[in-house]
Amino acid sequence: MNAEFSTFETALDVRPDDIDMNRHVHNSRYLDYVLAARFDQMERCYKMSMNDFLERGFSWYVKTAHIDHKRGLALGDKILVRTHVSEMRRHGVRVEFKIVKQSDQKISAKGYFDYVMVDAETGRPAIIPEDIAAAYSV
Repeated sequence: MNAEFSTFETALDVRPDDIDMNRHVHNSRYLDYVLAARFDQMERCYKMSMNDFLERGFSWYVKTAHIDHKRGLALGDKILVRTHVSEMRRHGVRVEFKIVKQSDQKISAKGYFDYVMVDAETGRPAIIPEDIAAAYSV
């Protein structure tokens, strides 16, 4: 089921509550940026929102989250979160990401998430239906 997948982009601002005691973005916030971008992109780009999944009795669990930090971000920075599905599996997907500082286009962080589709009621892995695989194969 592997193919070429589109890359989508979401713009976000670094907020005061993202900053840690070292006066830069706390490492955990980078993962939050990716999750916020994916939530936006599910509805806007794939035309299948998280609510659509829930209404069908599905959800997504994060199996693996991997991040390589390259450069720090600071208060007031504007960022672009670029994501794409890099691999589609029977029960899940790998989503790769880059977080880019908008002003200089330099990568601040990059990595991937392995998501598992689950039955929302049982929490057990579910096979990705063909129509969902097609919607996310753009």
